[in-house]
Amino acid sequence: MRSTTTTDPSITSSGLTREDLTLLTCPTCGGGEPRYYGTWRHERVERGALRCMACEAIWDVRGGVPLMVQESQVRGTDRLMRVIYDSLPSLHDPMTDHLLPLLEFDMQPTHVTRESYLKHMRLGELTPRAPGHPVRVLEVGIGGGANLPMLQEQLPPGLEVEFWGMDLSQGMLRQCQKRVERDGPRRTRLVLGDAHALPFATGAFDRVFHVGALGSFRDPGLALREMARVARPGTPIVAVDEQLDPARSHKLHHKLTFRLLTFYDDTPHCPSEELPEGATEVSEEQISRFYYCLSFTMPSERAQSAS
Repeated sequence: MRSTTTTDPSITSSGLTREDLTLLTCPTCGGGEPRYYGTWRHERVERGALRCMACEAIWDVRGGVPLMVQESQVRGTDRLMRVIYDSLPSLHDPMTDHLLPLLEFDMQPTHVTRESYLKHMRLGELTPRAPGHPVRVLEVGIGGGANLPMLQEQLPPGLEVEFWGMDLSQGMLRQCQKRVERDGPRRTRLVLGDAHALPFATGAFDRVFHVGALGSFRDPGLALREMARVARPGTPIVAVDEQLDPARSHKLHHKLTFRLLTFYDDTPHCPSEELPEGATEVSEEQISRFYYCLSFTMPSERAQSAS
């Protein structure tokens, strides 16, 4: 057996239940079912390891959080951006909420931008699943969990929902856990993972979205295909990232600021050309001077083979 990730005992979580574990798959072989070996706390995983029953890869579990990243695959801009997020996790959300609108010179409140992309998720259309099987919403790159409050606000009243958050940065996951412990929602599950190899079963989620780092991924197309794979057929899949609005004129300070924000990407743009084959209901919308929103769905015959 081999260990394929580092550990960070300072990450804490309410932990995953036995049922939650059935949603996980091994990111190394892409299909193995991990089995948990370790301690439990209130019927939730606490500290131990997940072992893939197919390829025998081992993934540490610390503070209830599975750490399912293949370090050998974290390279280039992925590694650089993780260092940045790990270094300043507590400053990320304040800068996004207060500094970014100033840099865009439009003074559009952050909550207005969030509403612009969350509407594409059609949360109000969600309906209950079978008893004991909650609706599940996955945010790829959850960061500090800034979207969680607005997600809750837009859900149908009384709907049983589980929020899943995955991120490559342990520092950002710690910030997210602090938010959850302070403000909720309590039914939040966190996993350390790589967007290029999501450690989740095919068709596991009722909504899937990602905000703010697609352009820095080493392979945005692969990340979009992975998002499509783990979404139920017909589910809205939403991706948001930087693009200088092509329909507006921009002064020099707009261009310089945008270049500073997207230093890691030579051609920051909406990657509609990278959508999985067979994507339907494709929508591309510029939601602010610096940000686009790309949404699509996958029919059942395509969603299963998107990766």
